[in-house]
Amino acid sequence: MKRNYLIVLLVLVTFFVISFITNLLAPIFPALIQSYSIGLTLAGFFPFAFFIAYGVMSIPAGLLVQSLGEKKVMLIAFSLALFGSVLFVSLPIFAVAMSALFLIGTAMALLQVAINSLLRASGGSKHFTVLSVAAQLMFGGAATLSPLVYSALVKADSQAQSQNWLLQLVPADMTWLSMYLLFALLCTVMLVVISVLPIKHNTQAENPQQGSIKQSLQLFKDPTVIKFFFAIVAYVALEQGVANSISVFLQTYHQLDPNTGGAQIVSQFWLSLTLGCLLGIVLLKLFDAKNVLLTFSVGAVVSLFTALFAHTELALWAFPAVGFFLSIMWSVIFSLALNSVAKGHGTVSGILCTGIVGGAFASPIIGAVSELTGSLQISLLLLLMPLGYIFSVGIWANPLVANHTLKSNPQTAKLAESN
Repeated sequence: MKRNYLIVLLVLVTFFVISFITNLLAPIFPALIQSYSIGLTLAGFFPFAFFIAYGVMSIPAGLLVQSLGEKKVMLIAFSLALFGSVLFVSLPIFAVAMSALFLIGTAMALLQVAINSLLRASGGSKHFTVLSVAAQLMFGGAATLSPLVYSALVKADSQAQSQNWLLQLVPADMTWLSMYLLFALLCTVMLVVISVLPIKHNTQAENPQQGSIKQSLQLFKDPTVIKFFFAIVAYVALEQGVANSISVFLQTYHQLDPNTGGAQIVSQFWLSLTLGCLLGIVLLKLFDAKNVLLTFSVGAVVSLFTALFAHTELALWAFPAVGFFLSIMWSVIFSLALNSVAKGHGTVSGILCTGIVGGAFASPIIGAVSELTGSLQISLLLLLMPLGYIFSVGIWANPLVANHTLKSNPQTAKLAESN
């Protein structure tokens, strides 16, 4: 497939929409507990129902991309997300909420698999690393915006609420449901846009035999693919482990109110992760992606140690710094993985996206170790394990196509473009 910047733009917008709903769970978490009158343990099933869908559905999503193509899979995904959102708003009881969140999570898994392979095909393999960081920038921007939209929507004065038609369609004691109505509208718009855009089934162009299950299953045994799968598990566990622990850590060791000071640092963490993508795009145009990954991994280690053991002022600076150094990791790992295999990129994307399930288990493990040792500082040191594995990727990765830099050889660039 030739480079198609309109499709690249569509993929970037899709990343924004995925992040907007994925990162909504954190700000509405207290409201969920209050609305359903449940404890923290039971409330934990809300994000679990969402993220477990990645573990269950990402590999089947890869097979669907290979057989149906990216466009059809994206249409199926947004249809599922639309249905799940409407179901959530229509019957907001606990059991239905679990099913609705699983459907939405399934839709996000389908989209993640489809758009990553589509981004590589439409933007060119040699530009995939930079485009992936641009997608991460969109993802981070939506993660920052989603809580702000929620806050503005449900915390308006009573007169403004009475005039808001979204709030009029949800129960008065569940105003957070209005966000899922908004997401349903976004899904509807995306369905219309995707329907009218010409998106070619590029996987068939790579290999006519590639769409078969037998051919796809062979990739599941590829040692390179499996190693990158665990790299994705490590990254998501690291990201979620840090983000979900910030407020509790600052409250425990620095006596910061989690609803004010702690929440602000969490917001700065995501903002720093977003801003780091801007520097990442520049660095990836100047240096090999593996070297950038190694450098940012070291920066993350230093920042994490500082956040855990320094005094309050440094800790408040160090947690956002961790987010900054995490910024390019997902994009670089994913692009190195896809550029390390010659075919089956849709299936490989499915295997990699299955690794997102790592985010469902990071916080429970940290919490369990914290209770056993009596120290949250010690339990958070466990995050050095996934961080060390990510560092190792920069050593052993051997992509068939290197990221395009300003120093790239023209002949190498032509070879990369052909892949």
